[in-house]
Amino acid sequence: MSRLIKKPVIIASGASVAVNDEVITVKGPKGELKLPIPFGVVVSVDGDQVWVKGNEHAKGTALQGTIWALTKNAVEGVTKGFEKTLEIEGVGYRMVLEGKELVLNLGYALPVRFPIPPEVVATVEKNSVKIAGINKEIVGQVAAEIRALKKPEPYKGKGIHYAGEVIRRKVGKKAGAAGS
Repeated sequence: MSRLIKKPVIIASGASVAVNDEVITVKGPKGELKLPIPFGVVVSVDGDQVWVKGNEHAKGTALQGTIWALTKNAVEGVTKGFEKTLEIEGVGYRMVLEGKELVLNLGYALPVRFPIPPEVVATVEKNSVKIAGINKEIVGQVAAEIRALKKPEPYKGKGIHYAGEVIRRKVGKKAGAAGS
């Protein structure tokens, strides 16, 4: 059993949570999110708190911690929002935002065009791109797909990486031969 469900999800000021038959609707200043409630999980709103409980059904007890976390992320998303920052490193590597497309020059013969979904907002500043939105899952997925276009390589660190990510560097062929 999840220990998180012993605590309620606190509804931040400016947000509202409504529970209908099978859907949790979270509204806030940044937008609105809807979460489906799976069979076996009971969600109730009590003032400024949301309680998630599972019934005796095995699937309900297995999913109650997941629904608690998704509800917490939805409340945080509609009030504060989420953002991920990606940085690009390498000679000649650059990115430009053209409308709703991110155009990346990554050393390939042609530039890579990545369409930005309507749920997120992308802003480019020099060698970094900031992905922001209200849905934590979509923001993380878009950032992961952009990073997968050219992962950082371990010898020179060229590629796309998250801001603050530490890239483990390997010793090159010449430096390794000189040491033995």
